[in-house]
Amino acid sequence: MDKHISTQFDSDLRGVSSRVLEMGGLVEAQIRLAIEALALMSSDVALKVIESEESVNQFEVDIDRELSSIIARRQPTARDLRLLMAIARTTANLERVGDEAERMARMVQSICKEGVTLRLPSGDLRVASDLAAKQLRKALNAFARLDAADCVAILREDDLIDQEFNGFVRRIITYMMEDPRTISASLDLLFIAKAIERIGDHAKNIAESVIYIVKGADVRHSSMEEIETAVK
Repeated sequence: MDKHISTQFDSDLRGVSSRVLEMGGLVEAQIRLAIEALALMSSDVALKVIESEESVNQFEVDIDRELSSIIARRQPTARDLRLLMAIARTTANLERVGDEAERMARMVQSICKEGVTLRLPSGDLRVASDLAAKQLRKALNAFARLDAADCVAILREDDLIDQEFNGFVRRIITYMMEDPRTISASLDLLFIAKAIERIGDHAKNIAESVIYIVKGADVRHSSMEEIETAVK
């Protein structure tokens, strides 16, 4: 590729990557607020999460438009096109994380309306929510540094969130059986738990996209052994 064109492409790439990280920061803030809303059972804090969702959606639209413009103007090579596709995949996952944070917030509002917050084991979700937030932070750091090795560590830890989710499901079912008055609000908690699990899944997807960028290997649906071999 002509050096001048390559330099322009690199500049475009840095710009769009910066926008993705900016979007990631906003989504991380959503998660922190959603976790705070859950811990405090606060409708007011939950509302802040919901109000920020429009900004997250706009980020996705703007970044997609920017990627389309780069493709049209720079006519990237196959390798560069792969990179742009992986960035688009990362953006889509961030938008879905924002959706899950909003879902958590709406469920908190629903529980608050039920008026049974003191009888619910919402604190049991703290470990899983902290794990999910940490996984997303690691995935964004790996994206910023294009660090495939860190992505492998993220994928190894994905099962921890699933284990927390499965344990919570068992506990909340027992809780509903012991106190049927909390069934409606407990179901909302289950939706929150599922949203937390999904945030972990999207962090995993972002890690897989980074591996695709760095190594050119599509490791979706691959075993850990296959992933580790691809990253070597």
